[in-house]
Amino acid sequence: MSLSFIFRAVTRDVAKVSLCQHVQSLHTGCQLLAAEKALLVKLRKSTGYTFINCKKALEKFDNDIAQAETWLHEQAQKEGWSKANKLEGRKAKEGLIGMVIGDKAAVMVEVNCETDFVARNEKFQQLVKDVAFATLAHHQNKTQSKAGYVKSVLAGEELNNLSVDEGASLSDRVALTIGRLGENMSVRRAVSVAIPSEWHFGSYIHGGVSGQTEVAMGRYGALVIFQGGKDEEREVLGRKLGQHVVGEAPLSLGNMDDLPCGESETRLLPQTFLGDPSRTVAEFLRGQQARVLDFVRFQCGESASEEAK
Repeated sequence: MSLSFIFRAVTRDVAKVSLCQHVQSLHTGCQLLAAEKALLVKLRKSTGYTFINCKKALEKFDNDIAQAETWLHEQAQKEGWSKANKLEGRKAKEGLIGMVIGDKAAVMVEVNCETDFVARNEKFQQLVKDVAFATLAHHQNKTQSKAGYVKSVLAGEELNNLSVDEGASLSDRVALTIGRLGENMSVRRAVSVAIPSEWHFGSYIHGGVSGQTEVAMGRYGALVIFQGGKDEEREVLGRKLGQHVVGEAPLSLGNMDDLPCGESETRLLPQTFLGDPSRTVAEFLRGQQARVLDFVRFQCGESASEEAK
């Protein structure tokens, strides 16, 4: 056998081995890339941060997703506070009213941002949920030993200091959301109400956000506390009263025997009833054998002078 033949055979075998190793290397590389992409998608979905930041975090911690997520939250919090400081003072008149109705407790909150575009963002709506549930938890803790009608109004520092999950405060959560969405935001106000067993809630949210179930959200909200009404019609009655409060914006309750004072009437009971202009609210309630005891109305972005007392 000639030396040239042996040389060609060896060369051919070496080439085959090299090709196999190359194919195997490519296959392994593809698996690695697929795994990295899956981690990236998972981290992006769980945190909501950009792909660029998620990729940076995974690279920093050698694809340890737990460490990457912790680092992302820490960085976002720092960045959020930085942006919050920069954006402080910019007008935030848009946003959402959020409402939660429990068994015998309810809360309504207002959270503001700069644009309607951000108000439609899921991350902003999650902030509204956080505020509503933090307010409800605070209210339940405060009223455990109390009976009867309890109504509390929260604003400013007291509201911002309420706790959310993992020990963070609402102000921390606001800063985090500012960092993510780049607009000034504020938790403006909240009201919480507890009622006796024989009382009932009526509620209405106008301009509602579709797809929201746990917390109703919209531009306007009303809570109405009432007694009476027929069992099978009570839910509809409560909704009609809430619609009236949102639409006619009463400033005070008034009395059942008050006479209307014209188109500028600001007392609820003497107002012309929105659902039936032939009657006043008081006349409508008599027909339903019901009585309104209190109400709260929120309009997103309204001035302090416009707020119902």
